[in-house]
Amino acid sequence: MINDKPYLIDAITGNSRFLASLGNTGRMYRLWWPNIDFPQHVDKIRSGLFFENGLGGTSWFDEPDYGWIHEAAYVPDTNIFRVTANHRTLPVTAVTVDYAVPGEDFHVRDYTFTNTGDEPVSFQFMFYSSFSITENKLYNTVFFDEEADAIVHYRHRYFFSIGSSNVCTGFQAGFAWEAADTGALRGSMIEMTTDGGMSWKISELAPGASVTIPVYIAAGNDRFESLAALAKAKSKPSTEWFAESSQYWHEFVAAATPCPTDDPETKDLYVRSLLMFKLMSDEKTGSIVAAPEFDENFTRCGGYSYCWGRDAAFITTALDKAGLGSLTDRFYDWALTAQDPDGSWQQRHFHDGSLAPSWGIQLDEGASLIWGMWEHYKHTGSREFAERVWPAVAKGAAFLVTTLDPETGLPSPSRDLWEEREAEHTYSAAAVFGGLSAAASFADLQGQAELAAEWSAAASRVSAGLDAHGYNEARDSFYRALKLTVYPHVYHEAAERGEQVFTKTSAKGYVTHHVQHDPVIDISLLGISVPFGAVAPEDTRMQKTADVVERELTMPGVGGIKRYEDDTYAGGNPWVLTTLWLAHYRIANGQYDEAKKHLRWAMDHRTQTGLLPEQVDKVTGETAWVVPLTWSHAMFVLTIFMLAEKGQF
Repeated sequence: MINDKPYLIDAITGNSRFLASLGNTGRMYRLWWPNIDFPQHVDKIRSGLFFENGLGGTSWFDEPDYGWIHEAAYVPDTNIFRVTANHRTLPVTAVTVDYAVPGEDFHVRDYTFTNTGDEPVSFQFMFYSSFSITENKLYNTVFFDEEADAIVHYRHRYFFSIGSSNVCTGFQAGFAWEAADTGALRGSMIEMTTDGGMSWKISELAPGASVTIPVYIAAGNDRFESLAALAKAKSKPSTEWFAESSQYWHEFVAAATPCPTDDPETKDLYVRSLLMFKLMSDEKTGSIVAAPEFDENFTRCGGYSYCWGRDAAFITTALDKAGLGSLTDRFYDWALTAQDPDGSWQQRHFHDGSLAPSWGIQLDEGASLIWGMWEHYKHTGSREFAERVWPAVAKGAAFLVTTLDPETGLPSPSRDLWEEREAEHTYSAAAVFGGLSAAASFADLQGQAELAAEWSAAASRVSAGLDAHGYNEARDSFYRALKLTVYPHVYHEAAERGEQVFTKTSAKGYVTHHVQHDPVIDISLLGISVPFGAVAPEDTRMQKTADVVERELTMPGVGGIKRYEDDTYAGGNPWVLTTLWLAHYRIANGQYDEAKKHLRWAMDHRTQTGLLPEQVDKVTGETAWVVPLTWSHAMFVLTIFMLAEKGQF
């Protein structure tokens, strides 16, 4: 049995309580509940057919090696995912439909089998489930509940009951893989382990006839809640749950702002973005997840299933443009709970507001949140919202003022937005400018003239610092950072080249090494202008910076824009959001044809199921990393509305 889960997935489904990630074969790789960020519970869920005197074992139809050929796509304008599996030799087609019913604590896996042959056919449908509840294989139990006709998995206060409105004909609680693979479940009732199996016999299915077996995964905080959710799932035919869910998603899309263009491809991606945004917004807390987790063991990255304030500020601005302001409202209610007592916001958080694994504070995170709050206020004009966030804005702005370096006027060293370096970053400075300017506007709204003047003056010190220290004439670009912390060998090499270097000694006597300037070209330099407005788009320095960014960061051959010159993360590929960031600047500078070129590139590199990844392989042009990335979809939505506002559609 294949144990590894892929980094790249093909689809997500859910209802903002559940979030599931799926492959194009229909295999469910991960399932989150009751929050969409943590914890994840699925080890393996497999399904297949066992034919007596057939292949010698179960033919798992979520696996191409068993002879199945798959076609996968979303049901249009919904978060319902359908996979059709046809076998090269077996006379059965299997259609799997996955969705979570909105407002309910159960996920539906609807299986329909059709006899495509000329003779009646008999088989067993096998369903194997292995749970690693709360991402832990310890202290799990699985049992068969005869009254509910269900396999129940549980650990601590997480219970998952699996059953169907069709009464099963076989089951096994514990040590079930080999039995399921050989079509011989043994009827054991309970084990302190992680897996179980169920089967349904289909006898003499006539040529052309079909049979549907819905399988429900119902969740609860104890067995009674879980079994009650399963009973509710069984209380209606799955066709009714499908119709209700489909109607919900159609109404959700219809209530949003219409796509600002009639171009069919753009409209399709816009609708998919709307639907994806809802799945990424946690119903329980209002927080927004950056991406469904795909590297939970941190083998190639530091994890994505968290909320970053920076990502969220871009995302909520896009939500407002798309008419999904209620999600924005709920997010900022959550953001108030995640603020530290000193007014800062840390790098990233779990959706319950607790601190996620971190590399240290990034000043652009909290600054972006304050900026995003003001953008939301400008969009809604809601004084109630402004009153609600004002205490957090005031604390946040006061904190940002304390970070300004009296020597440069820029925010003191922190981690950069890519979470790789410590310095006085130009992008962080731009975000702090945006945050302080937004805070000053809130203060004006509150009649707090002294605070407004103080924060406006602080923002002016940041922009003056960028003017005085931020531009690199040698490269016709702004510096990426000042006072960059480096390894000792980098420090010595820079000193030998005659560059400005210095060291610092901490209170405990530890020495750190620094270079005065970081000249690397980075897409985030565009943030000085868009979205934060510290430097006007038409400023000659900004225009030169954008041109250098495009020249140095465009990937030869495949196209697209990578993050920065010497990027090696996940292979050093072009990113969707960076390419669209350049489109944003081109729009702001009136270069609409250039912007449309970058938009076209991003759209051309969506996945087959219409999702935008983080990265595109620099050689093949295929999806390379993280599917879907919420920030990528946000940048797409912002791009099309920016073009529309300029009359370019």
